[in-house]
Amino acid sequence: MKILLGKKLNMTQIYAEDGSVVPVTAVKVGNGVVVQIKNEKKQGYNAVQLGFSEGSQPKAGHPLAGKHVSKSVAGHLKGLVDGPVKLIEMRVENVEKFEKGQKFGLDSFEKGEKVSVSGLTKGQGFAGVIKRHNFSGADASHGTKHHERSPGSIGATDPARVFPGKKMAGHMGNVRATVKNLEIAEIDKENGIIKIKGAVPGARNGLVEIRGEGDMSAQGGSALGGKAVESENKEVKKDDKDDKKDVSKMQDDK
Repeated sequence: MKILLGKKLNMTQIYAEDGSVVPVTAVKVGNGVVVQIKNEKKQGYNAVQLGFSEGSQPKAGHPLAGKHVSKSVAGHLKGLVDGPVKLIEMRVENVEKFEKGQKFGLDSFEKGEKVSVSGLTKGQGFAGVIKRHNFSGADASHGTKHHERSPGSIGATDPARVFPGKKMAGHMGNVRATVKNLEIAEIDKENGIIKIKGAVPGARNGLVEIRGEGDMSAQGGSALGGKAVESENKEVKKDDKDDKKDVSKMQDDK
């Protein structure tokens, strides 16, 4: 699985190849870096902790700015990411292909790919049962007075309590939501903006997670774990040199 973190900018529209207008949501993606690698032997499970920022000190109120960073967190991020970051953990089967300090961005995703986007929905404040749960309300006639939008009975008197999960008035919105099978319509690598077809959860400047299937790629196009492959190739080359030396010695002896 691959993942990116960014802030929702706004909705706009682009023209497809056939000339049709496609509504898209623009998301500003931050630069990602591997902060910590967790393995089953030490932590009990395999995972990679990722830190996201835009490479500089975000302004106050920025979604990637986060809250006050404690000394322990600052030491945890020292030498890896500039400025406050947002940390997220991703479960992986094989952690050997990841290295601490490895950076990645939009190289992992391609145009036309299907992704899942998660974020906090817009907060609607305190809402009644008609708006929150789509209740029909009471009749507006036959003796009904100031009771048209009331919830009605909330249960029998025998239990003398309200059962958990009862649909009642309360705080609406501001919950985590995920929309699956969204298509990437366009990728702007220079500005770090990814445009996703359709709407994604959250308000403007809200933090969103973009997840997709497949392996993550480091910046520059090389796949994560490429260093390990290079080292293996170097070892093979050394073995070849040793074999050539042995052959030359045998020829000299003859």
